[in-house]
Amino acid sequence: MNTTKVNVVKWLKNEGDALKQGEPVVELETEKVNYELDAPVDGVLLKIAVREPAEVDVGGLLGYIGQPGDKIPAS
Repeated sequence: MNTTKVNVVKWLKNEGDALKQGEPVVELETEKVNYELDAPVDGVLLKIAVREPAEVDVGGLLGYIGQPGDKIPAS
């Protein structure tokens, strides 16, 4: 059985916080494990797209990381 959904348990960073690549940003949960998702790049957490508690597709959008002043893509 493949996992297709993940639960957002807790954001470890707030919008506007600086992030370093590899730093934990959000705690996620599957049926079998809880884990922390790390920042893929250095930047700023511009916007949290999915607040806890919520269920999203694996690989789905959780938030936006960019540089200060970057615009968030229109939904």
